[in-house]
Amino acid sequence: MASSSLPSLVFEVNRKEAELVAPAKATPHEVKLLSDIDDQDSLRFQIPVIQFYRYDPSMAGKDPVDVIRKALAKALVFYYPFAGRLREGPCRKLMVDCSGEGVLFIEADADVTLNQFGDALQPPFPCLEELLYDVPGSQGVLNTPLLLIQVTRLKCGGLIFALRLNHTMSDAAGLVQFMTAVGEMAEGASEPSILPVWHRELLNAREPPRVTCTHREYDQVLDTKETIIPLKDMIHRSFFFGPSEVAAIRRLIPSHQRKCSNFEIITACLWRCRIIAMQPENDEQVRLLCIVNARSKFNPPLPRGYYGNAFAFPAAVTTAKKLIHNPLPYALELVRKAKAEVTEEYMHSVTDLMVTKDRPHFNVVGSYIVSDVTRAGFDEVNFGWGKPLYGGPASGGVGTKPGSISFYIPVENVKGEGGLVIPVCLPSQAMERLVKELDIVVKNNHVQQPKSSLIVSSL
Repeated sequence: MASSSLPSLVFEVNRKEAELVAPAKATPHEVKLLSDIDDQDSLRFQIPVIQFYRYDPSMAGKDPVDVIRKALAKALVFYYPFAGRLREGPCRKLMVDCSGEGVLFIEADADVTLNQFGDALQPPFPCLEELLYDVPGSQGVLNTPLLLIQVTRLKCGGLIFALRLNHTMSDAAGLVQFMTAVGEMAEGASEPSILPVWHRELLNAREPPRVTCTHREYDQVLDTKETIIPLKDMIHRSFFFGPSEVAAIRRLIPSHQRKCSNFEIITACLWRCRIIAMQPENDEQVRLLCIVNARSKFNPPLPRGYYGNAFAFPAAVTTAKKLIHNPLPYALELVRKAKAEVTEEYMHSVTDLMVTKDRPHFNVVGSYIVSDVTRAGFDEVNFGWGKPLYGGPASGGVGTKPGSISFYIPVENVKGEGGLVIPVCLPSQAMERLVKELDIVVKNNHVQQPKSSLIVSSL
């Protein structure tokens, strides 16, 4: 299993002053309410995405900054709420003031080539804060631009497109829909192939609200044992799970469970190894929250073009002792049961819980969140320079409680094998233990041994 920690590459980025890009035409000035899924506490943060593109000879003479800036203005005519600002009303209800002010846009140049980033493009990325500059005063959730985009030209003629989204506006599927629209406009389309649909009222609480399902993800638990990860000692590392790694994990699964998806098997393994690495007390409650896209759970399904948040965080809950001392199939069954909980009724129950419990944050004590973005389509977004070499979340250390979430991102390794790269954040000593645990699993050897050649650092 290849893993990488923060690379040592350092380069200079020259940025121009951030500007506001407004819709290319006049758009409605109105107030649009977010859904009761959108405005929960858990989503009130900024999420970073990054896309790396090669030089394409067919685009010679075209400036990616100019192409994308113009395409963005055209796409905002259709996605005009993104050009507005978020306001908070009574009972913490969020709404978009569709003011047409625009999104933040940064033009930049970097004295580096794509090749210098190495063979495996994966988080953590060097100089990320230079490639996606945090414009002072723009980080807030309310009354600030809802999108920040930086396009950086590279010495080789390639480019980096980086974006920061106010998560209350969209999930991964919704964001990719918008980015795809920008790409279509860049290639000359007059309107997006999928027209945006607002209809956030489809995910509003019922009248009267009635919580009909159990939502362990929103249990309010006090951190009496100080288990929330300290940010000051955080290590970011990515792990690659390709065909051989998945096959090794599957060998630990009994035949009656082998029809499980790769996501379920990797998640069970990663959760269990992560808890072993963190060394919690035996009686400590631990949770795994799986982000489940609920678009298809509705009857009829949510409209094609809906770009709001449409997912749940169902929780698998157990004790550290049970998770560590039981074999992997125990964790696998917990993961499968949690995923299966998400139905249309479950989603309505979540919305009702939001309005009756003051839009709570999911429980962060002892929790680990996994989000599979393999089908979101980041790796397909094309602004005219072809598909990205890497496309997806820029970091695993995001969220209102950084360090608790890992994304499953589709990539090819240096051998050309398709697989997942998964960024993980842990304190340094726990990270060392995690590397060893995963290595043991991949080698199907339960005897503790020194770090093998399967773990390869990019340093």
